[in-house]
Amino acid sequence: MSDAELVLRSTRVITPEGTRAATVTVSAGRITAVLPYDAEVPATARLEDVGDHVVLPGLVDTHVHVNDPGRTEWEGFWTATRAAAAGGITTLIDMPLNSLPPTTTVDNLRVKQDVARDKAHIDVGFWGGALPDNVKDLSPLHDAGVFGFKAFLSPSGVDEFPHLDQDRLAQSLAEIAGFDGLLIVHAEDPHHLAAAPQQGGPRYADFLASRPRDAEDTAIANLIAQARRLNARVHVLHLSSSDALPLIRAARAEGVRITVETCPHYLTLTAEEVPDGASEFKCCPPIREAGNRDLLWAALADGTIDCVVTDHSPSTADLKTDDFATAWGGISGLQLSLSAVWTEARRRGHTLEDVVRWMSTRTAALVGLGQKGAIEAGRDADFAVLAPDETFTVDPAGLQHRNRVTAYAGKTLHGVVKSTWLRGERIVADGTFTEPKGRLLTRTH
Repeated sequence: MSDAELVLRSTRVITPEGTRAATVTVSAGRITAVLPYDAEVPATARLEDVGDHVVLPGLVDTHVHVNDPGRTEWEGFWTATRAAAAGGITTLIDMPLNSLPPTTTVDNLRVKQDVARDKAHIDVGFWGGALPDNVKDLSPLHDAGVFGFKAFLSPSGVDEFPHLDQDRLAQSLAEIAGFDGLLIVHAEDPHHLAAAPQQGGPRYADFLASRPRDAEDTAIANLIAQARRLNARVHVLHLSSSDALPLIRAARAEGVRITVETCPHYLTLTAEEVPDGASEFKCCPPIREAGNRDLLWAALADGTIDCVVTDHSPSTADLKTDDFATAWGGISGLQLSLSAVWTEARRRGHTLEDVVRWMSTRTAALVGLGQKGAIEAGRDADFAVLAPDETFTVDPAGLQHRNRVTAYAGKTLHGVVKSTWLRGERIVADGTFTEPKGRLLTRTH
């Protein structure tokens, strides 16, 4: 401890061994020790005592659409990473769309990295994209350090990122399995979507009917079959259909290498509460009924669902029309995700330790970031300091997102992020930000 530069002390520190009063020592951006609460502080170290506020590892959000460059008016690295920092997120992995260019070649990855480098308030890594015509680019992208590859099994919503049919999925997955990479999949079957009623208009019930559960269930079943055949690693993005959970459990039991995420909006919002015309609630797959939400929570509790990520997918306000068929589908959640999930988790009897496991430890493990996701010696000194019992009412004007359209407007949430720390430096406290201190991350193994 003699070389400690920072000592962070709290009566409630969430560690892999549980929550306890502790003194956390930091040197050169890394945690050097987690000591008893009353450990002596060396004269050379700066003591930050946060009292009874909870210190948790900075969250790792592995599903974020930053849209920069090309559609920066939708978000951008500066605003996205500020919003993330304000919400206790210290690492994000950027999706390969809806930026222009998409992250589907090494050259395009370099463009994205160059844009992000000086704007990132938190650490940022990148997913690559798997398209029908870029199988040759997958191995070079892997070697360049992307964390895996995103694919759609149905139309993505943007022309420059076409989806994979089953033959192209097999080709891409075989290539990725060859170097033991990870394919992350938007799993909705296009044939089931085409067969569903497409009414359009402002009624949420009509939109929900247009994205049926069986579209998710069939796509996930097909993905499982491909992963089983190739012994490939696959990850189901933004699961919303609880009907797919038995398929996932059975696949896991037979050794298929499949992981699953869900999102705050599926865990905290319900179809029954969505007003007609309120397309700030539109996302694909959609927010489903309250009974479906209960089953997602049960799957989180039993480990069938591994983690919770935002799928932050913003747009300009004018694209959020009152017609659910034509409105942009995406929910902005970076700044509010921790508080939204904690509000519902505490109501259901879960602990902050559970939330940390879903939103930090397991997300870091998903992408192989061994230096993130826990408060223990050797890890990066990334922290969020949370007042878990304080509440606030969501005012869109107080958000850092570039476009302050939110499905959470007016909701009262538990959990106020008091400060966020990146490698031992406080990057935001009480709404005041430092200059960007984030680093660009690459996969290292």
